[in-house]
Amino acid sequence: MAAGNWTRVSQFILMSFSSLSTEIQSLLFLTLLIIYLVTLTGNSLIILVTLADPMLHSPMYFFLRNLSFLEIGFNLVIVPKMLGTLLAQDTTISFLGCATQMYFSFFFGVAECFLLATMAYDRYVAICSPLHYPVIMNERTRAKLAAASWFPGFPVATVQTTWLFSFPFCGTNKVNHFFCDSPPVLRLVCADTALFEVYAIVGTILVVMIPCLLILCSYTRITAAILKIPSARGKRKAFSTCSSHLLVVSLFYVSLSITYFRPKSNNSPESKKLLSLSYTVVTPMLNPIIYSLRNNEVKNALGRTFHKVLAFRHHVPLCSKR
Repeated sequence: MAAGNWTRVSQFILMSFSSLSTEIQSLLFLTLLIIYLVTLTGNSLIILVTLADPMLHSPMYFFLRNLSFLEIGFNLVIVPKMLGTLLAQDTTISFLGCATQMYFSFFFGVAECFLLATMAYDRYVAICSPLHYPVIMNERTRAKLAAASWFPGFPVATVQTTWLFSFPFCGTNKVNHFFCDSPPVLRLVCADTALFEVYAIVGTILVVMIPCLLILCSYTRITAAILKIPSARGKRKAFSTCSSHLLVVSLFYVSLSITYFRPKSNNSPESKKLLSLSYTVVTPMLNPIIYSLRNNEVKNALGRTFHKVLAFRHHVPLCSKR
């Protein structure tokens, strides 16, 4: 319905990768589907194994379980709709659906930033205060730290999404992205958005920089502690306990920074879509792979869990015959 020069938008159209040929879109669909299934399977295995194996009931794996749960949620918000646009060309998304997708992408993105900082603090305590680690990182403390990691996502997502979708939209309703991210949706607004843009930039910088500084402080102290270890074997063992987390942090922050902090002149919509795939699709898939391949405890736990499952499957028919 028109109101002056404004139009009440009831749905949006996700442009996704429509500029690509049909053959490339089909190939992209298969690639993303495989990545999506690997992501769900890998992160689900991490959750199940860290819950089932008593050897992995330490604070480190408690936070890893939270990270895997977060990655699954983040993927469920974005990837199924993206696959739908590629396979069935179902590019429409309702006004409420777009707002919901944006809300949860903000929520999970902010939560991941703070959760990675919490995991860095956990590694700092484990390496710098190993004797006091069980006392400091007790069940109550780790639950509070996990809640503190998840909580910032709620106010950030609520304020930014509510504010953005309170603006009037006019003209085209085509979102030039594969999900309802803030910048492409903001371009469709017919109002002065200067104040919102300032808030969005400042908020993004704070959400990214505060956890990043906490991570840097933790690893500065961790590095100093490792350098004081006299034996080379001790140094390698200490570093190996945080190498997986450091790699995950590097992948997440590098992909996020390249996507959102590149100069606009060097950031075409198509290149930004491809860069966005790195932190929305690729990184969530790599996290469980990194933690399982670079961590002997996880690999051993996976082996024990599979043996238990196989033993149970072989035992059930025997019981049923009796």
